Amino acid sequence: MADSPDTGTAGSNDVNGIAASQLRQLIEKIERLEEEKKGLADDIRDIYAEAKGQGFDTKILRKVVSLRKKSREERQEEAELLELYLGALGEAV
Repeated sequence: MADSPDTGTAGSNDVNGIAASQLRQLIEKIERLEEEKKGLADDIRDIYAEAKGQGFDTKILRKVVSLRKKSREERQEEAELLELYLGALGEAV
């Protein structure tokens, strides 16, 4: 009897229909990228701490970074909606 894909016997790379070596490679790639992501997040946190030490408001810096990711049109639309919503609540902008 030949090895079937779901037996997991020697010579077979499949376990219950799953290509184990491909799955392992994908998981290992994800784990490496997660480690890199953690390292980058740590670096970013350090830069915000440095900025705070120099007197910058980190909450505002984060907002600036967020806004710079958006197009001028997106920022303008958000500002208009914010003004509209605050106006509806009787709040001054």
